[in-house]
Amino acid sequence: MPWCTRSEIREVSDQAQKIHDDIRNGHLLIHAHAHDGHTTIAVGTYLHQGGKTVYLHGEDHLRQIADTFDSPAEALVAFENAHAAEMRPGPAPLTDTERAATAARSVFDITTAKPEPPGPEPETVPVYLADVGDHDALLDSFLDTHGEFEKWRTWSDETTHAIHESQTLRIERVHETQARETAWTVAAYETPVSDRMWHLTASGATPAPVLQNLLNHLADGDGWDTVIGVPVGERTVTTATQPLTEARWKHTLTGHGIRWTSPDGQAGVRFDPLTAQAPQNPTTWTIWAGPDPDRPTWAITASPHTPSSLLADLSESLAHETGTRQPQPGREHRTRLAASAPAAPAVTAGPPASRSR
Repeated sequence: MPWCTRSEIREVSDQAQKIHDDIRNGHLLIHAHAHDGHTTIAVGTYLHQGGKTVYLHGEDHLRQIADTFDSPAEALVAFENAHAAEMRPGPAPLTDTERAATAARSVFDITTAKPEPPGPEPETVPVYLADVGDHDALLDSFLDTHGEFEKWRTWSDETTHAIHESQTLRIERVHETQARETAWTVAAYETPVSDRMWHLTASGATPAPVLQNLLNHLADGDGWDTVIGVPVGERTVTTATQPLTEARWKHTLTGHGIRWTSPDGQAGVRFDPLTAQAPQNPTTWTIWAGPDPDRPTWAITASPHTPSSLLADLSESLAHETGTRQPQPGREHRTRLAASAPAAPAVTAGPPASRSR
């Protein structure tokens, strides 16, 4: 900028540094970037300034706000119209200057920071007791490795959709949900414009290995189609739960239908035969971990015509697979207390108590 005075150069550089810091600290969310043949351009939204959306031009000490928009949707449309061929999602890769600065800071942090004591090693547990993991990273990895699914994100960044190229299978991921709230919805359609054939939901605390198994099945493309309008029969239920039966999960009849419970009593699968005949696709299958399906730690629900092959894959995972879990303070102590608690004194049988008491 030879036309600028020293004070003007300092002002431009100061503004560029502030933009860089806002991006680095998560205050400015970059939706997309491109290269216009001379420099990097991008569009993003400030999360703590009333949602102001800006058009950025330049790199390093020359980065500046070149324009503003009323909404992210308006900005993305304008950005795509102008730079469709070069447009890429998310922020641009770090420049050489930014990488050098990061390396310099890391050296300083390593030499001044006090080493933290090593944490406890993760423990191996049944897959239904595994840690939740990073659901967003799981979806990003799935999309990176399966090009047949295209990512669509709403302007509010609250929800991400992954849609199969056939337009007949759709995955919805709701970010920032509570543990027991619906965080994932999978829906299959006979055609792109027809009513859905079946759907499945998973709550926010569903363990990452369980979700990974579900996504792998969807990526295989096996069993999306299902026969609708036909009652769910004994053969479907048997196929879906065969892995549980072979693993000797407890099989009982309850007021809600049929239940399979893990040997440790901490997970289960429930089939409701009454809702299986309903036309509105209510919840017929419930997979859960926790005290019971009405108070689950996490839960997956599925409609009547969810493919039995998908349910069988989930059953196989629950019955035989393992995951890891970080030990939580107090868990080992409670286990030790339970193991060392004195046995209850024997009670001598006596005459039955009167009902009038």
